[in-house]
Amino acid sequence: MKTRVTWLEDMTYVAQSPSGHAVVMDGPLELGGHNLGPRPMEMLLMGMGGCTAIDVVDILRKSRQDLRGCEVQLKAQRADNDPKVFTTIQVHFILTVART
Repeated sequence: MKTRVTWLEDMTYVAQSPSGHAVVMDGPLELGGHNLGPRPMEMLLMGMGGCTAIDVVDILRKSRQDLRGCEVQLKAQRADNDPKVFTTIQVHFILTVART
């Protein structure tokens, strides 16, 4: 899998996915950004939530569960110093199934 991230101006970038989609990412105002899109680290966390949700929904459907809803709530902590990597990530799934 390959992707491309292109700098537009200031702290604004456009990321292009292998599937042909594009998303604008931007830095915070204090770094010269314009708040035009999510921060790259936010995208990483959202991507993790989306990836796990796809897997969970797929597994539950294959096991013939009558799934009606899936929400993934993620809470992450980052290091105080650069590089400000994620130090912990909590993932909470809220699943809704039909009553039998």
